[in-house]
Amino acid sequence: MAEKKSVQEKKFETRFKRRGKRRCRICGTSKGLIRKYGMNICRRCFREKAEELGFKKYS
Repeated sequence: MAEKKSVQEKKFETRFKRRGKRRCRICGTSKGLIRKYGMNICRRCFREKAEELGFKKYS
């Protein structure tokens, strides 16, 4: 039983290794992240920096 428990514990530890790695380059939040084109910035920072990055607002 002890061996089975240790295997299950190892499984649980490795399951969440990647959690929380993706963050905004500017403000550090992990919510609303735009990863397209390798930008890795949140939507709020994108709205502020979009024109500097070369994006145009059409409407």
